[in-house]
Amino acid sequence: MFIAMNRFRIARGREEDFETLWRQRESRLDEVPGFREFHLLRGPEDDEATLYASHTVWDSRSAFEAWTESENFRQAHAQARAPSGTYLGHPRFEGFEVVL
Repeated sequence: MFIAMNRFRIARGREEDFETLWRQRESRLDEVPGFREFHLLRGPEDDEATLYASHTVWDSRSAFEAWTESENFRQAHAQARAPSGTYLGHPRFEGFEVVL
């Protein structure tokens, strides 16, 4: 099993814009071989930002990588534009092989 996470620093006051973007986008993940589950996580806040993480669970790293090269991936990410000033920096990707 493989877990893929992207961390996002979202400007304070823009949290609802970011969450709405994720609620309304067509991810098409349910159509992708090897996909198991998705969660959008809201984390700690500081003076500048709220931390979010997208969390997906896959059968394998290769299933995740195949999705990142697919038309479904391109279409889902074409809808990922948020109002200017929402993101503080680029998302940070973290991938994990499940050991236990």
